[in-house]
Amino acid sequence: MSTVRVRFAPSPTGFLHIGGARTALFNWLYARHAGGTFVLRIEDTDKARNSAEAIQAIYDGLRWLGLDWDEGPLLPNDGGPHGPYFQSERETIYEAYLRRLEAAGMLYEEGGATRFRFAREKITVPDLVRGDIQIDMTDPATNPDMTIRRPDGSWIFHFVNVVDDIEMRISHVIRGEDHLSNTPKHIQLYRALGVRPPLFAHIPLILNKDGSKMSKRDQGASVGDYIDRGYSPEAVRNYLCLLGWSPKENREKLEISEVIRLFDLKNIQGKAAVFDLDKCTWLSGEYFREMDGETFQKRALEALAHAGVDLSRFSPEYVHGAIETCRGKLKMFSELPTYAGFYFQQQIEYAPEAAAKQFIPENRPRVEAVQAAFASLEDFSAAGIEGALKSTAAAQGVKVGVLVHPTRLALTGAASGPSLYHLIEVLGKEEALRRISAALKHISAGN
Repeated sequence: MSTVRVRFAPSPTGFLHIGGARTALFNWLYARHAGGTFVLRIEDTDKARNSAEAIQAIYDGLRWLGLDWDEGPLLPNDGGPHGPYFQSERETIYEAYLRRLEAAGMLYEEGGATRFRFAREKITVPDLVRGDIQIDMTDPATNPDMTIRRPDGSWIFHFVNVVDDIEMRISHVIRGEDHLSNTPKHIQLYRALGVRPPLFAHIPLILNKDGSKMSKRDQGASVGDYIDRGYSPEAVRNYLCLLGWSPKENREKLEISEVIRLFDLKNIQGKAAVFDLDKCTWLSGEYFREMDGETFQKRALEALAHAGVDLSRFSPEYVHGAIETCRGKLKMFSELPTYAGFYFQQQIEYAPEAAAKQFIPENRPRVEAVQAAFASLEDFSAAGIEGALKSTAAAQGVKVGVLVHPTRLALTGAASGPSLYHLIEVLGKEEALRRISAALKHISAGN
């Protein structure tokens, strides 16, 4: 196999779109599969629309997804070893290529802009995903000559994109099919510069469930949202792998090492990929279930701190135990402050609907019986607590669920959550009894 060099070349004009992340991923996968090089290039020629925040969003999104790039200026203080290339720093290179086109008589000036004179012909785009595609450029009305430099001296995307791909020796251009209409223009530039074009692979668009093109305004479009909501990055990356590519075995959960081994451009599908946020969220939950305890603890602490939960009043052992009861129960870490917040609250707020159903007069003696059982319990472990609840239920002549529901509400304020017996063990006898006493005050004829 010849040397593979691919690139991801975003414009820093907004957040990192999920479609851009998928393009970066497919380039990264192909480079890793072929033992090639993955280049990051920031196409920042549109100075009016560029922003430092957008550049940071690109860095954050790629690093969160684990997509490391291989080449660029050294940035030892930025987590290294390489930063991206910036087109804004490559002005002299573009000037040199402009002179070459001028010398070949391929340029002319119009209205202060420099324009490239197209050859009027039919261009065949050999595409590794879609096959050969012929585009007719004979009519100047539908394909007018291309501006490559604006009157203010700034560069048009098409020209600098091609120059950089030449300079960086890009072997394969893997990008969204919305760029397909640009490709014959780029092929003409390559030919004018006497350079053989790279191989092209235009990957399918990402659509919403209703068949519309996924825009920046659609739910799930921003990679930053997945970071903020605490999805498993491995799950999001896994899901993106399956948007337009398939291992041919109808499998959904794949380790990245296996995807790298199997990934090939010939397995990219030609039809559009449909984005399903629910499926991505489900897959995140699957990864959470298999996450090792140390990783879960670390990310959970970060999520709680991000939500402003004050853990300083609690022992590390207590916090660790509380978090452990949540392992395998979440789909994203943004759920954690609500799911486990009761552990770290002095005053419990009861869910109104659950309170109306559980804090009723006939449940008062039942909760009092649970309180008495807990008070006399010496083995305040999950197993001991489970035995006490079952014994109390038997003595009351009711199923254990009749006691479980009001007890959970009394201790957590919610109708669902972590395993009841384990969460009670974490809370400890003193705190559990205190919360039950507080709840009994709410159980009256008026509730």
